[in-house]
Amino acid sequence: MMKFKISVIAASFITATFSAQIKDTLAEKMLVYQLPNGGWGKQLDDKSVVDYNLPIDKKLLAKIKETGDDHATIDNNATSREINALIKSYKTTNNPEYLKSAEKGINYLLSMQYKNGGFPQYYPNSGLYRKQITYNDNAMINALTVLYNVAEGKNDFDVVDSKLKEKSKLAVQKGIDCILKTQVVQKGDPSIWGDQYNEITMQPDKARAFEPISLATGESVNIVRFLMMQTATPEIQKSIKSAVNWFKQNKIEGYSYNVTKQNGKAVRTLAEDKNSIIWARFYDINNNKPLFGDRDGSVKYNYNDVSEERRNGYSWFGDAPDKLINKEFPKWAQKNGVML
Repeated sequence: MMKFKISVIAASFITATFSAQIKDTLAEKMLVYQLPNGGWGKQLDDKSVVDYNLPIDKKLLAKIKETGDDHATIDNNATSREINALIKSYKTTNNPEYLKSAEKGINYLLSMQYKNGGFPQYYPNSGLYRKQITYNDNAMINALTVLYNVAEGKNDFDVVDSKLKEKSKLAVQKGIDCILKTQVVQKGDPSIWGDQYNEITMQPDKARAFEPISLATGESVNIVRFLMMQTATPEIQKSIKSAVNWFKQNKIEGYSYNVTKQNGKAVRTLAEDKNSIIWARFYDINNNKPLFGDRDGSVKYNYNDVSEERRNGYSWFGDAPDKLINKEFPKWAQKNGVML
C-alpha cells in the first residue's frame, strides 16, 4: 500500500514538473503562428507583417487563425528563422513542443523542394513568381542551410529525428546539384547566379517589375558560402573558383554607396571614392554591365536614370564579395588544398 502511494506521489510530481516546464516566450509565439502545413508566413491574411514583438491579444490571434497555408514561405527568412529559433529553445528548455514544431517545419521544407532540387519562394501558393526557384533574399540557401544542419547534426540540430536526417541528406545533395546546374555560363565559363529561375527550364527568370533577368551578386556570395560548407568535390571547386573569379573581374572601383536618412526616409547615393570598391546588385547576364530595374518594368544602365522611388527604395550596390574574395575564399582554398 505504501509503495502504491509513493508511486502515485512520484507520478504526480513528474506531471507537475512537466506542466510547469520552462517556456520561451518567443518560441511560444512561433507555435501559435505556425501554419497547418508546417511552414510560417512573413505576412498574415490581412497583409500585416509577422512581428514577434507584438503581444498576441484576441484580435491578433483571430488574424493568425485566419491565415492559411498559402502564406507559407521561405522569403524574408520565414520558416528557416522559426525552425532555428525553436531548435535553440528546445536545447535550453527541453520543451518537446518546440522540437515537434521544428520537425514539422523541417518536413515542410522537404515537401516544398522540387525534384530538380530547387525551392520555390512559396508553397503551395504558386501565383506569379512565387513558384520560381528562388535564390532572391537567400530564400533557397536559408532552407538548404537548415537541412544541412539537420543532415550533419550541427548547430544544435543533433536532436532531430534520424529519419529526417536521412531525408535532409538527400535534399541537400539535390539542392547542390540544382545550384551547380543553375550557375550561369558565359562563353563556356561559369559566372555567378541569377535571383530566380523558371522551375521547369531552370533558366534565369524575372520576378517583380524592378527585378529583371540578371546576375545577382549578393545572393551569389551566399551561394558560394554554402558551397564552401560542403565536401570540396571537383565540381564544387570549379563552381566556387569560377564565381570568385567573376567577382574579381566585375568589381566597381572608385565609388561608394551611401545610405542616409532625410525626414525619416532612406536616401541612397552613389559617390566617387577612390578608396572604395563595390559591386552592383544586378549585372546584365550577357555583357556583365551593371543594370537597374524600375517600377514600370524598364531596365536602365545608368543608376541616375532610375526613378527616385526605386533609387531610394531598393539597395542597388554592396560590398559583400570583398570579404568573400579576400578572406573566406583564401581560407577555404588553403583548408581544402585548392590552388588559387
